[in-house]
Amino acid sequence: MSATTLTPDRRATLHRRIRLIVAFTIVYNVIEAVVAIAAGSAASSAALIGFGLDSSIEVLSAAAVAWQFTRRDPERWEKPPLRVIAVAFFALAVYVAASSALSLLGGERPEHSTVGLVLTALSVVVMPLVSFAERRAGVEIGSATAVADSKQTLICTYLSAAVLIGLAVNSLFGWWWADAVAGLVIAIFAVREGLEAWKGDACATSVGMILEDEHDEHAGHAHDHDARHEH
Repeated sequence: MSATTLTPDRRATLHRRIRLIVAFTIVYNVIEAVVAIAAGSAASSAALIGFGLDSSIEVLSAAAVAWQFTRRDPERWEKPPLRVIAVAFFALAVYVAASSALSLLGGERPEHSTVGLVLTALSVVVMPLVSFAERRAGVEIGSATAVADSKQTLICTYLSAAVLIGLAVNSLFGWWWADAVAGLVIAIFAVREGLEAWKGDACATSVGMILEDEHDEHAGHAHDHDARHEH
């Protein structure tokens, strides 16, 4: 079922589902940010502090989607949230790249953090489920914003895994540089997703419009084909 053929009841259900997903994302990431920054400060871990700041950016992205889906016609309000999400990706990339580079150059050795290990492991489990649910609803309803935000959540999962591996490897083997290297990889992913979110608004306002354009194009080809046969 495409976004253009959804019944009003189904559309309302998807709107409500996206609002609930976004609300959960905001609450979860606010808690995650506070715990990660506190644990990172206690352990002198740049990775954990960066992880907490990433959670703050995730809150910004989710809040942008929440704002959109409080509007009467959410699909008409794609532009501002997509811009916010794209900027959030870029800000995340800059911070993670800078903090990782400084950690590598300074040889900073974070201490063991049980809280950090548990927190990042929990995020690796929870965030993919949230991302999948939001992406599925966003694709069905034709919202480029919800799809872009689901990608932001997935990036958060990658970062969670990178920080988890870095903390674990540092605790087990003393390889302090592992999470910094992983952070640089995450920064590359964040730049790519930021560019896609930005182009998503410039090139096509929403997934639904893309589907509609493809439908119109196929219909036009069929009409031309029938006209040639008539002649």
